[in-house]
Parts: sequence; C-alpha cells; structure tokens
Amino acid sequence: MPLPKDILSLFRRLLGGKPGTLRAASRTRLSRAKAAHRAGYLAERDRARAFVHEKLRYWNAKYGFQYTRVAIRDQRTRWGSASGKGNLNFNYRVAKLPEHLADYVIVHELCHLKHLDHSRDFWSAVEREIPDHQKRRAELRRVRMSTPSKILHATKNRPQDVGPAMF
Repeated sequence: MPLPKDILSLFRRLLGGKPGTLRAASRTRLSRAKAAHRAGYLAERDRARAFVHEKLRYWNAKYGFQYTRVAIRDQRTRWGSASGKGNLNFNYRVAKLPEHLADYVIVHELCHLKHLDHSRDFWSAVEREIPDHQKRRAELRRVRMSTPSKILHATKNRPQDVGPAMF
C-alpha cells in the first residue's frame, strides 16, 4: 500500500527534498562514531601498552620465554594472540579488565610462545602460575567488549560496567 501524499511530503521536508539524504546522514553519524571510537582507542592505547609491559615483565620473570614484539591493538573479539615468530598482540581493553582476568590473558598468551596450541602441555604451563585458570577463562567469556570506553562484566541477570574505573 502506497504512503499518503502528506506523509511523503513530510519526509521530503525533513530530508531537504534530496534523494539519498537519509543514507548520507546515516553515513555521517557512522563516521562520527568511528572517529570517536578511534580517538578513544588512541587515548587509551599508551596506557594499555604500559600496563601490558608491566604485566609481561612480572609474569615472564617466572617463565623466561623470549618474545619478539608486543603490539596493542583494537580488536573486536580477541583479548590477545601470539604468533610463531614470537609476537604478542593484546587488545587495548585488557587493561580495563579486573586484574585477575588481565593476568590470565597475559599468562595465556605467554604460554603460547612455547606451545602454539591448546594441548595438555600448554594448559599445564598456564596452570603452573594460574591454578584456577579454568574459572578465570569461564569468567572472561562472560565479559563483553561493548563500547570503546566500557567493558561490561556479565553478572547473573544484568551486565555491569567495569570500565575505566579499573585503572
């Protein structure tokens, strides 16, 4: 069923009468949101880098692994990763996690320097320093990366903000 002419004229007035204006306005909002996200990431990246390096120094003193490079990235779904070349990558949001979860992420990625899989040997290496790693891993899975400035920690019924106040 076609729209009545008065509604169509209202839309034309609201959109300035130009075709594609709504799409352009939507793109503008999206680009502003992306720019705000990027600015938030850049503002927090250096603080996250210092946090990760401090944690790596502490935990690697117990393991003695060699790593080549540490990168702080803005990833949507990963807390960290390790490559066969000895590179460690961490999401900048790891610095916003509760400390026990951040420690788990750091140790997990450090152990990938020796074991590039999730074998028994890998989990034994993680368990050496984090005996409750299974509990922490389960808890980390309940943490959602929602917005650049917030990390929501799922509780029983409702997510709870554990973002910037964790520094």
